Amino acid sequence: MSRHLAIVPALNEAGSIAQTVTEIHQHAAGFDVLVVDDGSVDDTAAIAAAAGARVISLPFNVGIGGAVQCGYLYARDNGYEVAVQVDGDGQHDARDIPRLLAALGEQPAVEMITGSRFLTDQGGGYRSSPLRRAGIRVFAALISLLTHQRVTDATSGFRMSTRRGIELFARDYPHDYPEVEAILLLHAHRLRSREIAVTMRPRTSGRSTIARAVPAYYMVKVLLAVFVGILRARPSIEAEEPPR
Repeated sequence: MSRHLAIVPALNEAGSIAQTVTEIHQHAAGFDVLVVDDGSVDDTAAIAAAAGARVISLPFNVGIGGAVQCGYLYARDNGYEVAVQVDGDGQHDARDIPRLLAALGEQPAVEMITGSRFLTDQGGGYRSSPLRRAGIRVFAALISLLTHQRVTDATSGFRMSTRRGIELFARDYPHDYPEVEAILLLHAHRLRSREIAVTMRPRTSGRSTIARAVPAYYMVKVLLAVFVGILRARPSIEAEEPPR
Protein backbone atom coordinates (compact mmCIF):
# COMPACT_ATOMS: atom_id res chain seq x y z
CA MET A 1 0.00 0.00 0.00
CA SER A 2 1.22 3.49 -0.82
CA ARG A 3 1.75 6.04 1.94
CA HIS A 4 -0.09 8.61 -0.19
CA LEU A 5 -3.84 8.78 -0.89
CA ALA A 6 -5.97 10.78 -3.33
CA ILE A 7 -9.45 11.41 -1.91
CA VAL A 8 -11.98 11.97 -4.69
CA PRO A 9 -15.49 12.96 -3.52
CA ALA A 10 -18.00 12.39 -6.29
CA LEU A 11 -21.73 12.95 -6.74
CA ASN A 12 -23.24 11.82 -10.06
CA GLU A 13 -19.92 12.16 -11.90
CA ALA A 14 -20.31 9.16 -14.23
CA GLY A 15 -19.22 11.29 -17.17
CA SER A 16 -15.88 12.33 -15.67
CA ILE A 17 -14.85 9.97 -12.87
CA ALA A 18 -13.02 7.44 -15.06
CA GLN A 19 -10.84 10.16 -16.58
CA THR A 20 -10.16 11.64 -13.13
CA VAL A 21 -9.04 8.28 -11.70
CA THR A 22 -6.99 7.42 -14.79
CA GLU A 23 -5.18 10.76 -14.75
CA ILE A 24 -4.26 10.40 -11.08
CA HIS A 25 -2.83 6.95 -11.76
CA GLN A 26 -0.94 8.31 -14.75
CA HIS A 27 0.47 11.53 -13.28
CA ALA A 28 0.66 10.64 -9.57
CA ALA A 29 1.48 6.96 -9.66
CA GLY A 30 2.55 6.88 -6.00
CA PHE A 31 -0.99 7.71 -4.84
CA ASP A 32 -3.72 5.22 -4.09
CA VAL A 33 -7.09 6.54 -5.28
CA LEU A 34 -10.18 6.47 -3.08
CA VAL A 35 -13.47 7.60 -4.61
CA VAL A 36 -16.12 8.49 -2.04
CA ASP A 37 -19.43 8.13 -3.87
CA ASP A 38 -21.72 10.55 -2.09
CA GLY A 39 -25.06 8.86 -2.74
CA SER A 40 -24.92 9.05 -6.54
CA VAL A 41 -27.93 7.83 -8.50
CA ASP A 42 -25.88 7.13 -11.62
CA ASP A 43 -23.01 4.67 -12.28
CA THR A 44 -20.27 6.74 -10.63
CA ALA A 45 -19.26 3.99 -8.17
CA ALA A 46 -19.10 1.19 -10.74
CA ILE A 47 -17.20 3.30 -13.26
CA ALA A 48 -14.70 4.42 -10.62
CA ALA A 49 -14.07 0.84 -9.52
CA ALA A 50 -13.61 -0.25 -13.13
CA ALA A 51 -11.04 2.51 -13.58
CA GLY A 52 -8.99 1.11 -10.70
CA ALA A 53 -10.10 3.18 -7.71
CA ARG A 54 -11.07 1.95 -4.30
CA VAL A 55 -14.66 3.03 -3.72
CA ILE A 56 -16.68 3.84 -0.63
CA SER A 57 -20.37 4.20 -1.51
CA LEU A 58 -22.34 6.24 1.01
CA PRO A 59 -25.96 5.09 1.32
CA PHE A 60 -27.29 8.62 0.86
CA ASN A 61 -25.98 12.09 0.06
CA VAL A 62 -24.16 13.61 3.04
CA GLY A 63 -22.67 16.63 1.25
CA ILE A 64 -19.14 17.46 0.16
CA GLY A 65 -17.84 17.96 3.70
CA GLY A 66 -19.10 14.61 4.92
CA ALA A 67 -17.75 12.82 1.87
CA VAL A 68 -14.31 14.40 2.26
CA GLN A 69 -14.22 13.62 5.98
CA CYS A 70 -15.03 10.00 5.13
CA GLY A 71 -11.91 10.02 2.96
CA TYR A 72 -9.80 11.46 5.77
CA LEU A 73 -11.12 8.83 8.17
CA TYR A 74 -10.05 6.15 5.70
CA ALA A 75 -6.62 7.81 5.32
CA ARG A 76 -6.15 8.02 9.09
CA ASP A 77 -7.27 4.48 9.82
CA ASN A 78 -5.10 3.01 7.06
CA GLY A 79 -1.91 4.80 8.00
CA TYR A 80 -1.52 7.21 5.08
CA GLU A 81 1.04 9.97 5.61
CA VAL A 82 -0.20 12.31 2.86
CA ALA A 83 -3.69 12.89 1.45
CA VAL A 84 -4.75 15.08 -1.45
CA GLN A 85 -8.32 16.13 -2.23
CA VAL A 86 -9.19 15.98 -5.94
CA ASP A 87 -12.63 16.86 -7.30
CA GLY A 88 -14.34 14.15 -9.30
CA ASP A 89 -15.54 16.53 -12.03
CA GLY A 90 -12.24 16.76 -13.93
CA GLN A 91 -11.45 20.38 -13.07
CA HIS A 92 -8.31 19.61 -11.05
CA ASP A 93 -5.27 18.68 -13.16
CA ALA A 94 -3.56 15.58 -11.76
CA ARG A 95 -0.27 16.81 -13.21
CA ASP A 96 -0.24 19.34 -10.35
CA ILE A 97 -0.28 16.62 -7.66
CA PRO A 98 3.51 16.00 -7.77
CA ARG A 99 4.02 19.77 -7.48
CA LEU A 100 1.81 19.89 -4.39
CA LEU A 101 3.78 16.99 -2.91
CA ALA A 102 7.12 18.69 -3.61
CA ALA A 103 5.86 21.91 -2.01
CA LEU A 104 4.68 19.97 1.04
CA GLY A 105 8.26 18.81 1.59
CA GLU A 106 9.84 22.26 1.32
CA GLN A 107 10.93 24.50 4.17
CA PRO A 108 9.46 26.10 6.16
CA ALA A 109 7.37 23.02 6.84
CA VAL A 110 3.58 23.26 6.54
CA GLU A 111 0.72 20.84 7.19
CA MET A 112 -1.36 21.75 4.13
CA ILE A 113 -0.67 22.97 0.61
CA THR A 114 -3.58 24.51 -1.30
CA GLY A 115 -3.67 24.75 -5.07
CA SER A 116 -4.67 28.32 -5.90
CA ARG A 117 -6.36 29.25 -9.16
CA PHE A 118 -5.24 32.85 -8.72
CA LEU A 119 -1.47 32.48 -8.40
CA THR A 120 -0.37 32.07 -12.01
CA ASP A 121 2.97 32.89 -13.57
CA GLN A 122 1.20 34.65 -16.40
CA GLY A 123 -1.13 36.65 -14.14
CA GLY A 124 -4.84 36.87 -14.73
CA GLY A 125 -5.65 33.58 -13.06
CA TYR A 126 -8.85 31.61 -13.12
CA ARG A 127 -11.97 33.13 -14.64
CA SER A 128 -15.55 32.61 -13.50
CA SER A 129 -18.62 34.82 -13.26
CA PRO A 130 -18.06 38.36 -11.90
CA LEU A 131 -20.29 37.66 -8.88
CA ARG A 132 -18.43 34.49 -7.97
CA ARG A 133 -15.08 36.22 -8.37
CA ALA A 134 -16.28 38.99 -6.06
CA GLY A 135 -17.38 36.42 -3.48
CA ILE A 136 -14.05 34.59 -3.66
CA ARG A 137 -12.21 37.89 -3.13
CA VAL A 138 -14.35 38.62 -0.06
CA PHE A 139 -13.64 35.18 1.41
CA ALA A 140 -9.93 35.48 0.63
CA ALA A 141 -9.68 38.90 2.26
CA LEU A 142 -11.54 37.72 5.36
CA ILE A 143 -9.47 34.56 5.78
CA SER A 144 -6.25 36.49 5.17
CA LEU A 145 -7.25 38.89 7.95
CA LEU A 146 -8.16 36.14 10.40
CA THR A 147 -5.10 33.95 9.75
CA HIS A 148 -2.59 36.81 9.36
CA GLN A 149 -1.29 35.43 6.09
CA ARG A 150 -2.11 35.99 2.45
CA VAL A 151 -4.80 33.68 1.11
CA THR A 152 -5.84 34.07 -2.54
CA ASP A 153 -8.14 31.06 -3.03
CA ALA A 154 -10.12 30.27 0.10
CA THR A 155 -12.64 28.14 -1.83
CA SER A 156 -10.17 25.81 -3.54
CA GLY A 157 -10.91 22.13 -2.99
CA PHE A 158 -7.50 21.03 -4.34
CA ARG A 159 -5.51 20.51 -1.14
CA MET A 160 -2.80 18.21 0.16
CA SER A 161 -2.25 17.51 3.86
CA THR A 162 0.35 15.83 6.03
CA ARG A 163 -0.41 13.18 8.63
CA ARG A 164 -1.26 15.88 11.20
CA GLY A 165 -3.71 17.45 8.78
CA ILE A 166 -5.24 14.03 8.09
CA GLU A 167 -5.75 13.42 11.83
CA LEU A 168 -7.33 16.84 12.31
CA PHE A 169 -9.72 16.58 9.36
CA ALA A 170 -10.68 13.00 10.26
CA ARG A 171 -11.89 14.26 13.65
CA ASP A 172 -13.42 17.55 12.62
CA TYR A 173 -14.26 18.71 9.11
CA PRO A 174 -16.85 21.33 8.11
CA HIS A 175 -19.79 19.75 6.31
CA ASP A 176 -21.75 22.40 4.45
CA TYR A 177 -19.40 24.64 2.44
CA PRO A 178 -16.18 23.37 4.00
CA GLU A 179 -13.27 24.85 2.07
CA VAL A 180 -13.24 28.28 3.71
CA GLU A 181 -13.84 27.06 7.25
CA ALA A 182 -11.23 24.28 6.92
CA ILE A 183 -8.50 26.92 6.61
CA LEU A 184 -9.66 28.48 9.88
CA LEU A 185 -9.80 25.04 11.48
CA LEU A 186 -6.18 24.46 10.56
CA HIS A 187 -5.22 27.90 11.85
CA ALA A 188 -7.09 27.35 15.15
CA HIS A 189 -4.87 24.33 15.81
CA ARG A 190 -1.73 26.33 14.96
CA LEU A 191 -1.05 24.20 11.92
CA ARG A 192 0.50 25.95 8.96
CA SER A 193 -0.54 26.17 5.34
CA ARG A 194 0.37 27.96 2.14
CA GLU A 195 -0.63 28.10 -1.52
CA ILE A 196 0.97 27.30 -4.84
CA ALA A 197 -0.34 28.06 -8.31
CA VAL A 198 -2.32 25.36 -10.13
CA THR A 199 -4.41 25.24 -13.27
CA MET A 200 -8.19 24.85 -13.23
CA ARG A 201 -9.95 23.22 -16.15
CA PRO A 202 -13.57 23.53 -17.25
CA ARG A 203 -15.94 21.02 -15.68
CA THR A 204 -16.28 18.02 -18.00
CA SER A 205 -19.65 16.80 -16.70
CA GLY A 206 -22.25 17.28 -14.01
CA ARG A 207 -23.05 20.52 -12.25
CA SER A 208 -21.42 22.31 -9.35
CA THR A 209 -23.35 22.30 -6.08
CA ILE A 210 -22.47 25.98 -5.71
CA ALA A 211 -24.02 26.74 -9.08
CA ARG A 212 -27.36 25.46 -7.78
CA ALA A 213 -27.42 28.03 -4.98
CA VAL A 214 -28.28 31.71 -5.26
CA PRO A 215 -24.82 33.40 -5.11
CA ALA A 216 -25.85 35.95 -2.47
CA TYR A 217 -27.34 33.19 -0.30
CA TYR A 218 -24.17 31.14 -0.71
CA MET A 219 -21.98 34.06 0.39
CA VAL A 220 -24.10 34.81 3.46
CA LYS A 221 -24.20 31.17 4.48
CA VAL A 222 -20.43 30.76 4.15
CA LEU A 223 -19.78 33.94 6.13
CA LEU A 224 -22.08 32.72 8.90
CA ALA A 225 -20.32 29.35 8.90
CA VAL A 226 -16.97 31.11 9.24
CA PHE A 227 -18.07 33.17 12.23
CA VAL A 228 -19.71 30.19 13.93
CA GLY A 229 -16.57 28.18 13.22
CA ILE A 230 -14.40 30.77 14.95
CA LEU A 231 -16.42 30.41 18.17
CA ARG A 232 -17.02 26.68 18.40
CA ALA A 233 -14.86 24.26 20.40
CA ARG A 234 -12.31 22.16 18.58
CA PRO A 235 -11.22 18.58 19.30
CA SER A 236 -7.53 18.09 19.98
CA ILE A 237 -5.49 16.34 17.30
CA GLU A 238 -3.14 15.01 19.98
CA ALA A 239 -5.85 12.87 21.58
CA GLU A 240 -5.17 9.73 19.57
CA GLU A 241 -1.93 8.01 18.67
CA PRO A 242 -1.36 7.21 14.99
CA PRO A 243 -1.83 3.58 13.95
CA ARG A 244 1.24 1.37 14.34
